[in-house]
Amino acid sequence: MPVRYVWLWTLPLLAAVFAVWLLGPILTPFVIAAGLAYIGDPLVDRLQRLRLSRTGAVMVVFAGLTLGFGLVLLMLFPVLEQQTRILIENLPRYGAWLQAHLAPIVNSVLPAGEGYESASLGQLLREHWQSAGGVATALFQRAFTSGTAALALFANLVLIPVITFYLLRDWDDLVAWIRDLLPRRILGTATELARETDEVLGQFIRGQLLVMAALGLVYTLGLWIAGLDLALLIGLGAGLVSFVPYLGVIVGVLAAGVAMLVQTGEPLQLLWVAGVFTVGQMLESAVLQPLLVGDRIGLHPVAVIFAVLAGGQLFGFVGVLLALPAAAAIAVLVRYAGRLWKSSGLYLDE
Repeated sequence: MPVRYVWLWTLPLLAAVFAVWLLGPILTPFVIAAGLAYIGDPLVDRLQRLRLSRTGAVMVVFAGLTLGFGLVLLMLFPVLEQQTRILIENLPRYGAWLQAHLAPIVNSVLPAGEGYESASLGQLLREHWQSAGGVATALFQRAFTSGTAALALFANLVLIPVITFYLLRDWDDLVAWIRDLLPRRILGTATELARETDEVLGQFIRGQLLVMAALGLVYTLGLWIAGLDLALLIGLGAGLVSFVPYLGVIVGVLAAGVAMLVQTGEPLQLLWVAGVFTVGQMLESAVLQPLLVGDRIGLHPVAVIFAVLAGGQLFGFVGVLLALPAAAAIAVLVRYAGRLWKSSGLYLDE
């Protein structure tokens, strides 16, 4: 690309970054809706090839997604609510276990004279565990007593499906509009890079969502068979955060290990926990990742971790949502720059 065109792309890019930083608090429903539309667009395209209109195909996909999400929510919510209540009621037991086992370890690490007072944790929990038990109630009361907060929550819940529907219906038109605005000189290169980015991002997101769901199911079933009371809560949580490499298994092992020890008091039960997450990791590495995600996405685990952390640090929750698309696009641009460099005269000159 000629140097004189660089500013033409740099200024809009900087303006977009500034807009995300400035409008972050209101962008969440739009980003979520755009992600859902991106995931659903290939299915809509397939239905169109079956002679359905674009609007009809969108309505079929939208109805299917809504029905599926509603059924999952109806099935899981009562169990999650029950296990959350169990977790809150057992907070004093968790505090006592941490006080008995964590404090000696901390004291052995700290320098002499800077020991940790183990009684402080227990006293803190005894004073505040009842208020912790009312966290969920307090949050709901706060949300619904504040008209602004309640209105914002309701607006987001309504806006996400509405924006998703319209973006999904007009997705191909939006892509064509953007393509039509590109300078003819760079149209071929931009189309190639966009196609490669779409391949990387689409394969990663769609595959990773399936991997997360499969791991959540494996962890939940395994912990349930092991007899853990909080199996669904911990299993689903570990599955949801598994999009960050190794975070799901670390969080899951720590949470399930502590919960199992507090529930049973038998260290041998930790073998069940280790076995569940070992099986999950083996399935992920040997079956789920190769089958659902593939090895051609070009997103290194370290790059994924850095992108998520950097996005959250710079732009908050919206930055976390945008981290993977940005990482995929940057990875494609880096590979393109590498190809240009290796074909340049400076690189080939001996």
